[in-house]
Amino acid sequence: MAANAGGPRAVITGAGSGLGQALALRLAREGWRVAVTDIDRGRAETSLSRVREAGGDGLAEACDVRREADLRRLAERLREVWGGVEWLVNNAGVASGGTVAETPLEDWQWMLDINLMGVVRGCRALLPLVQAEPGAHVINVASFAGFAGVPGMAAYNVAKAGVIALSETLRAELAGRGIGVTVACPSFFATNLLESFRSPQGGQRGLMAHLMDRSPITADDIADDIVQAARKGQFLVISHPRARAALRLKCRDPEAYFRQTVRSTRRFVQPPEEP
Repeated sequence: MAANAGGPRAVITGAGSGLGQALALRLAREGWRVAVTDIDRGRAETSLSRVREAGGDGLAEACDVRREADLRRLAERLREVWGGVEWLVNNAGVASGGTVAETPLEDWQWMLDINLMGVVRGCRALLPLVQAEPGAHVINVASFAGFAGVPGMAAYNVAKAGVIALSETLRAELAGRGIGVTVACPSFFATNLLESFRSPQGGQRGLMAHLMDRSPITADDIADDIVQAARKGQFLVISHPRARAALRLKCRDPEAYFRQTVRSTRRFVQPPEEP
C-alpha cells in the first residue's frame, strides 16, 4: 500500500512507544494510514515498520511538541501527502513527581510545556487537517491524575487537568462542525514514561514503576477503549475500573473522596528531612 493510497488517516504524536504506538498498531490492523511522530525519529521509524507489519501504512516524522514550527511542518507534510486526516491524536507526554512546594519551577515549566501546551499546539497546528473530513475526531490523552489530585504529583496533575478542561472546551467549540472529541484518562499502566521522569523525591521513580508494573490494564487495552469510544462519539475514557469508582465517589461525596485519597496516598509524599 503506498503512503497516499486509500484508507482512513490518523496522526499520532508520541507514537514511537507506549500508548501512542499501541494506538498506531490498533488502527494499522484495520488498514489505516498512520502518521507516526515522535521526538526521536528512530523510534518513529521503528513504530512505522510495526504499523506496516500489522497491515497498515503511513509515514514517520520527528516532532517535538514543544516546538510550534515542528507541528506546523508536520501539518504541511500531511496536507501535501494525504490532503487531511480523519483522526488527530495528541498523545505525547512526560511524567514527573513532587509536591507543589518542592517541585522546581523549571520542572513545572517543562511539564506544562509538553503535557499541556503540547496538546494546545497540536490542536492549533493540526486541527485544520480534520476540519473538512467526514468522521473527523480529536483524541487528547490526559490521565486520571487530572481528576485525582493525588499528592506528590503536583505538576503532572495540573497539566493533565488542563488537558481535560481543554478537551471539554474544544468539544463544545466543535459541536456544530461534525468533529468529535474524546479525552482518555488512564491510571497507571506499564509504559516507558519513566524514561524522562523528574522528581525532587528520590523514591518516587521506584514507586511509580511498581504501580505501573502491577496494573492489570495494558496499553493495548487502553488503545482499544479509545478507538471504540471515538467511534461511538464518547467523550470520556477511563479504562481502569477502580479509577471509575473513585471518580463516582468524588462526584457524589468530595469530602469522603478527599479522606480516602489522603489515607491511600501517604507514600506519595516523603516527609521532609530533619535539618
